[in-house]
Amino acid sequence: MNFSISDLMPLMTEVFVLTMACIILVLDAFLPDERRVVSYTLSQLTLLVAALISWSMLDNAAVVVMHGTFVSDPMAALLKTSIFLITFGAFLYSRSYLVARDIFKGEYYVLGLFAVLGMQVLVSAHSLLTIYLGLELLSLLLYALVAFNRDSADASEAAMKYFVLGALASGMLLYGISMVYGATGELTFPEVAKVITTGNADQTVLVFGLVFIVLGVSFKFGAVPFHMWVPDVYQGAPTSVTLFLGSAPKIAAFALAIRLLVDGMGGLAAQWQDMLIILAVLSMALGNLVAIAQTNIKRMLAYSTISHVGFIFLGILAGTDKGFSAAMFYAIVYALTAAGGFGVITMISRKGFDAENLDDLKGLNERSPWLAFMMMLILFSMAGVPPTVGFFAKLFVLEAVVSIDLVWLAAVAVFFSIIGAFYYIRVVKVMYFDKPIDDAPLVAAMDTRVMMSINGLAMLGFGMFPAALLGVCQAAFGL
Repeated sequence: MNFSISDLMPLMTEVFVLTMACIILVLDAFLPDERRVVSYTLSQLTLLVAALISWSMLDNAAVVVMHGTFVSDPMAALLKTSIFLITFGAFLYSRSYLVARDIFKGEYYVLGLFAVLGMQVLVSAHSLLTIYLGLELLSLLLYALVAFNRDSADASEAAMKYFVLGALASGMLLYGISMVYGATGELTFPEVAKVITTGNADQTVLVFGLVFIVLGVSFKFGAVPFHMWVPDVYQGAPTSVTLFLGSAPKIAAFALAIRLLVDGMGGLAAQWQDMLIILAVLSMALGNLVAIAQTNIKRMLAYSTISHVGFIFLGILAGTDKGFSAAMFYAIVYALTAAGGFGVITMISRKGFDAENLDDLKGLNERSPWLAFMMMLILFSMAGVPPTVGFFAKLFVLEAVVSIDLVWLAAVAVFFSIIGAFYYIRVVKVMYFDKPIDDAPLVAAMDTRVMMSINGLAMLGFGMFPAALLGVCQAAFGL
């Protein structure tokens, strides 16, 4: 088995993140509590350097290494860069929240970095085995993060629910993978796709395996009817963890769907497109309708996530490079908006008080006009109100769906988007037109305020110049 150092070059970001996570883990064991900021700073520097490395690889041609199990291509470079930057923001928003609750520990950032490593493996997976390893690494770290606040009964309960249902979904996905391997005798995606295209594999076994694979992918996205864990975990987990869980992993889930369904099982596109149509419609319907009835802001955003997953599925089921790039654009934009939305909640919270209900946002404009404006931009983007970037994210996905003559499906998506706009605008009304029930001053560190300003104004910036990000997404698919 020949191996050279050049084989590691496409894995530079993975090697760097793994090395730094191990260094921070060991270093943190010797740091006194008052010096935990060192672990935080090193983690943030790790993410920034990794983002620079990943961005520098954006124009590189696709390279397959590690005996066909790992691929470095423009899509992987863009998604990894997005994951690093969004995780950087999530860590920054989380710092004050963790300090106020006496859980500002290096373990939080080490677990987060290893979770990022799992996302990287998922994004660059080129075989059925690699995709499962990346998924399990990510999932195990997320279970631990949800239960990070050991003194919280709600967090422990949420972690148990997430673990049990996650294990069930992982088992379904692994069973589907085993069926595909049994039918094709191959593990790498190009070889699996080749066998499927030639028709030499048992179609019944393949479709049977595909069903279980779609079930596993749907759970990781939180799509209906595999969404049961999303609202409970979002509500029970510490807000800093919900912020991380609801943003960057959605980009990894998009990569999971593309690698498995498009790269590996593109020959069965007709079958998984029908499945995704059902999942997309159910997710948009239930997510938007149930969100209206929520008074807990974290649960409302959880059901909002479910509805947005339906839109991502619309881009994927289009089955064209135009649809895939639109879905990638949507996933990145949504991760950015989710990070900002939960970031605002962490900034409103303080020691001894968690902002979780809609009433906690009442009169936010009177308490902090700047923070209310940032939250309004984020909510308008989620609702798809022009000129925010969320409008163009929805528009590009709908355009891809219409281009394959599924006009009725686009009409359904528009209908439920209009319904969904209600609960977003309701939050804006609460912030601007209701009287505050809490007069406590809102205090935020300067770095947090700067990040929130960047996050909120990005909704407008990408909205007025969407071609910048869309062009990079399209280039990742050769458009």
